[in-house]
Amino acid sequence: MAEEASAKGVGAAAILLAASVLLSRVLGYAREALLAYRVGAGPDADAYYAAFQIPDLLNYLLAGGALSVAFLPMYTSRRSGGREDDADHLLAVVLGTLTAAAVVATVVLWWQAPALINLQFPKFDAATQTLTTRLTRIVLPAQIFFVAGGIINATLLARGRFGAAAAAPLLYNGGIIAGGLTLASFTPTAVEGFSWGALAGAILGPFLAPLLDARNRVRLGLRIAPLAPVFRSYLWIAAPLMLGQTLLTVDEWYERWFGALLDPGTVAHLSYARRLMLVPVAVVGQAIAAAALPAMSRLWAEKKTEDLDRLVERTLRTGIVLAVFAGAGFYLLAPEVVALVYQRGAFSSEDATAVSAILALLSLAVPAWIAQQIITRAFYARGDTWRPMLLGTVFAIAAIPLYLALGDRFGAIGLAMAPGIAMSANALATIALARRLHGAPRLGDLAAVFGRAVAIAAVAIAAALLLGGQQPGIGHGIFRGAVFAAALLGATFVIGDAAVKGAVRQLAEKVLRRVRRS
Repeated sequence: MAEEASAKGVGAAAILLAASVLLSRVLGYAREALLAYRVGAGPDADAYYAAFQIPDLLNYLLAGGALSVAFLPMYTSRRSGGREDDADHLLAVVLGTLTAAAVVATVVLWWQAPALINLQFPKFDAATQTLTTRLTRIVLPAQIFFVAGGIINATLLARGRFGAAAAAPLLYNGGIIAGGLTLASFTPTAVEGFSWGALAGAILGPFLAPLLDARNRVRLGLRIAPLAPVFRSYLWIAAPLMLGQTLLTVDEWYERWFGALLDPGTVAHLSYARRLMLVPVAVVGQAIAAAALPAMSRLWAEKKTEDLDRLVERTLRTGIVLAVFAGAGFYLLAPEVVALVYQRGAFSSEDATAVSAILALLSLAVPAWIAQQIITRAFYARGDTWRPMLLGTVFAIAAIPLYLALGDRFGAIGLAMAPGIAMSANALATIALARRLHGAPRLGDLAAVFGRAVAIAAVAIAAALLLGGQQPGIGHGIFRGAVFAAALLGATFVIGDAAVKGAVRQLAEKVLRRVRRS
């Protein structure tokens, strides 16, 4: 019963977060479309995407996934044991210490930005390096608000409050769009408006939204105590997430670093395609994983390991099915999606062709990407961050020659092939490790679910190409998409097993209930 109740809670939270992510990605479409329209895919766009490299590194080193993955289980266990004062003390120390570290690191990196940009992007010309440095200094302070807001939001997730987490990405993307619309005309280059918008969005969404929701619910405090025992305990769990490198994070770094070694515009092409590929990853994987972790943490804290194992396996099966279907859809409709979102203004038809080819290959990595996000939560809920992160770091380092070789041989297309290969190997290894250590999930069942989902997706793609034709154009693409969806649903209930049918039926029922209530 506990596992069933937790599963229902995960499902409801996942629907809310998935809806938030979907709306956020719609705003992301508008954001990227506006950027493509005003900036295109040339050196200025390269500079804009490269400007997030140092801020992303700072965020990863200070927080990464540690705020929800390491802090949340510690905070939850104290609250579950009735130790509210201990939970408040943990919050005050972690919030105060990490926020102070973020401020100090921001000042140092702001000062050293020119040298760091030159080190990371040596093939950029002088003008592009100068612009990258200026944009980096604009967006860098946003990480202070990401870190502080992330800690506060983790306390809300522990209380089963997902509203701030749902609102944060909407406000963040809204800030970037507002900056691109209102400030781009008043700055030396259009991309500076987008950068100021990113800073404003980080303050409004990831920071202010959870702060306002936490009022009168969470006892907030600030204490800078890096040597406190409770902070050392937090660091022990968080250190592998801060220092370890996994493909979930470094894939974007690799594409920026290695893409910058190729022709101008390559970083922008890869980034535009990656933003679209992350839509199904976020809507399915991020939403399910974020919703599942609090429930998994509670089951572990209550020592209900069998319920935890069943919840992990059920969540993973559902995620894999939806991931295969979503990845197949993006593979089929890559040209139409790119044309719809980007192809206007400064974004040329040649840019659209290049980005759609990259997107089709990146779509093949979606199932592995989502599976990796979900299965690592089975470790994190148990307070085990070292083993999955060490395994992920091994794969991240081992993937460097793969990215270099494929990039050198095939250019941007090679860099789009690398994530599917590397992430699939990483996900399979992590699932195998979970099976060995925890006794779950059952590998044979997962393989069967994956195989049937792939077969169903293949049938749907074939039907879409056969009945919908291959003519270019958004109108034809919409028709192919409709045929694909209908064939996908039909094939699911003809050749799908109980797990596949159940996942689709459960999702449809929850969506319909939400629609009726609204």
